[in-house]
Amino acid sequence: MSKGITSKNEDYSQWYNDIVIKADLAEHSSVKGCMVIKPYGYSIWEKMQAVLDQKFKDTGHSNAYFPLFIPKSFFSKEASHVEGFATECAVVTHYRLKNDGNGNIIVDETAKLEEELIVRPTSETIIWNTYKGWIQSYRDLPILVNQWANVVRWEMRTRLFLRTTEFLWQEGHTAHATADEAIAETKQMLEVYADFAESWMALPVVKGVKTPNERFAGALDTYCIEALMQDGKALQAGTSHFLGQNFAKAFDVKFTSKEGKIEHVWASSWGVSTRLIGALIMAHSDDAGLVLPPKLAPIQVVIVPIYKHDEELQKITSFVDELSAKLKRMGISVKYDNRDSQRPGFKFAEYELKGVPVRLAIGGRDMENGTVELARRDTREKQTVAQDGLEIYIAQLLEEIQENIYNKALNFREEHITDANSYEELKTLLDTKAGFISAHWDGTPETEQKIKEETKATIRCVPLNNKLEDGVCIYSGKPSKQRVLFARAY
Repeated sequence: MSKGITSKNEDYSQWYNDIVIKADLAEHSSVKGCMVIKPYGYSIWEKMQAVLDQKFKDTGHSNAYFPLFIPKSFFSKEASHVEGFATECAVVTHYRLKNDGNGNIIVDETAKLEEELIVRPTSETIIWNTYKGWIQSYRDLPILVNQWANVVRWEMRTRLFLRTTEFLWQEGHTAHATADEAIAETKQMLEVYADFAESWMALPVVKGVKTPNERFAGALDTYCIEALMQDGKALQAGTSHFLGQNFAKAFDVKFTSKEGKIEHVWASSWGVSTRLIGALIMAHSDDAGLVLPPKLAPIQVVIVPIYKHDEELQKITSFVDELSAKLKRMGISVKYDNRDSQRPGFKFAEYELKGVPVRLAIGGRDMENGTVELARRDTREKQTVAQDGLEIYIAQLLEEIQENIYNKALNFREEHITDANSYEELKTLLDTKAGFISAHWDGTPETEQKIKEETKATIRCVPLNNKLEDGVCIYSGKPSKQRVLFARAY
């Protein structure tokens, strides 16, 4: 099986695209800017969904669903929100097609909507219009709702998983009686995302706060987790927003407090998307294909028989059936690939490309010796392992692989967080080492915008664990009390 994957050192962008396509994760659709997520790629998303959904429910949230279409007037009610999304909106203007008499289907010009509908780019407006009917008293609060949905943001330049016109995500929308409760919710969900990224995706992240220039449109504060990809670019892996009372005021959502006062509700929203699959690929994979952390791998163990005749295959299959049952009882997903249409070498290459963490090969001699050949995807090492107690060994190995993948990514990130003490040093680092660059900033949006225009680097976040230190802004020379993280990003 010829993988045909471009080396990441040669062309990182092409390397990424090659893996997405050749590992059967997704492909471009006939609708420009949209993608088809193929079964193997979608199974990764399903595993992500299952973990996150349980985490949301464990923290008291329930799932609901709101309309795909949002009246245009709703967007006009929160000025900064509409400004943030105005250039990305798809608009429905008519509701019917007709035959023009020449065999062509055209829009029926008489079927124009009284009010245009926006195809959901995010759901704050439709949800807060709905919450107005749900909330009258403090007894109705808090509302802790999550939605799994698709959204549309009209993108001119698209990349599979990372930036497409339509994508899948979840969006949490909560309503609270006090600012403190809403802020606590915002921070709690940031921790949920960070734990998922690090414990399940094996992806180390920096938790921080966005600058006013970079925060979500309509939010008072945006908290984020930022990850570093192997090309030294940053990727925003999740956001959690403290919305204050902005949407409650825009949609007149009020409640009677315990003290009998009429007050506006406080809000948060938070979300992650299928962009996480892109992060998974770019953070861990190599020139041989995908490298998947075991916790999110659709297939954790694949077993390939090597045999000369049917009798040998039957003996191998009998052992594999018993082993597979033991692994499945331990919650380990396993596939027995006994197809006779492909040779073992083809299968080895296929599962290496697809990032299956552990591969077992079992032949006639292995059955005689009571052994198997085991290959681990993260290091590509092979070893001979005894069949006795194999399921215990595999379970422990999967944990070791998960930890190894995380540590490798963590070491890479730590090696690529560099201090810059001058503007020239920042620019040099961006063009040579890349990664996160820690530097002083004067806190003004004007300085941030000028650095962005001149270097294509943005302030990814103000880290939550920042140490205060006196310094001067690398651009303006004005006083600064702490460093922020700059990087070029996806």
